Amino acid sequence: MKKQGLKIRAALFLVTAALASSPVLISVAAATKKDVSSAKDKKSALEQEKKKTEEAIKSLQGLKSNTESYVKELDTKMNDLQSQVTKLENNISSKQKSIDETAVKLEEAQKTEKKQYASMKMRIKYMYEKGDSSYLNLLLEARSLSELLNRAEYVSKISEYDRKMLDQYVATKESIADSKKKLETEKAELQEMKTQTEAKQDSVQLLLNEKNKELQNVNAQIGEKSAQAKAYEDDIKAQEAKIVQMEAEIKKKEAEEAAKKAAEEAARKAAAAGKTNNSTAKGNTGSTTTTSTGSSSLRWPCPASGRITSGFGKRKSPTAGASSNHKGIDISASTGSSIVAAAGGTVSIATYSYSAGNYVVVNHGNGLSTVYMHCSQLLVSAGDTVKAGQTIAKVGSTGYSTGSHLHFAVRKNGSYVNPSSYVSP
Repeated sequence: MKKQGLKIRAALFLVTAALASSPVLISVAAATKKDVSSAKDKKSALEQEKKKTEEAIKSLQGLKSNTESYVKELDTKMNDLQSQVTKLENNISSKQKSIDETAVKLEEAQKTEKKQYASMKMRIKYMYEKGDSSYLNLLLEARSLSELLNRAEYVSKISEYDRKMLDQYVATKESIADSKKKLETEKAELQEMKTQTEAKQDSVQLLLNEKNKELQNVNAQIGEKSAQAKAYEDDIKAQEAKIVQMEAEIKKKEAEEAAKKAAEEAARKAAAAGKTNNSTAKGNTGSTTTTSTGSSSLRWPCPASGRITSGFGKRKSPTAGASSNHKGIDISASTGSSIVAAAGGTVSIATYSYSAGNYVVVNHGNGLSTVYMHCSQLLVSAGDTVKAGQTIAKVGSTGYSTGSHLHFAVRKNGSYVNPSSYVSP
């Protein structure tokens, strides 16, 4: 009975020490399901804000695209107007050149007209001063009728020529003057067109400046919103990490509490079984009782290996923290080898402890359960129903262990019994 009490206290001490030394429990105290729910709500709110910001960015990008297209149109219009101004300036320059050339011609025509007019005045003056006698003498000096007619016709033609030339020079002068006036009118029209085009340029330039300023503002807003979206994204990731951590802490706490309860229950059952055994022993002093163990009634739990490196019972502790009273058998196997359920049943524990590492307990009913310790990976959870031979974990070296192996134990009515009575390689 004293030994049984020591076993119970040792089991409770190991569970309590494992729970107390867990680093996760320092922060778990504040990590409740309510905290997780609150964190998820905050994450949802951040996602909504991020969505709104992204929608605003999308709207701004649409505005930016439209503004850029409009600016491009204005640039094209400015280029067209500049081409028109350049063309008008060239036309004005050409008109001015024509005006200058026409002015020279006009000046020459005016000089010719004046010269012809002066010649005519001289002849008229001569005829006026000499009277008709000169003209008469010219006719009388003719030697024949033919010469007389010729001289009369000559005088008439000179007078007609003077008049004709004067009229021609006057007409030429007036024509050139008209051309000059027309050119000056055309130049004035071109100048007016240039002025109007330059006014359009000024208007377009003002609008272009305004749109470029709008574009700068839109780009600034997009940059600001993008930074906000990035900040929301970072906050969301941080919140997700926080949620994962809190959920892991809560799950760890629940698993530790379940392990503690299971250990307490096992200790309670062991204590009850010890009392029963003591009562039976007292009532049957001197008699020998034989109990059927059901040898080889369970499946071998490690198909990859049949080598037992440490048997059931007293032994020298292989490492610090390991028990010298071995409550199972150690089966040597490589890491990752399959561990199978020795029989069908329900998984009562699937968790981690500092001594057992990752371990599984399967309840087979009728007071029989099997334990699988030091696993590298657990493939089942508490509450799962398993079949005989189903892979439930992988061999490892977690907890108090000196190498890759499976610690396999069998409990009957809450007490550890020799597994070799139930399984064989």
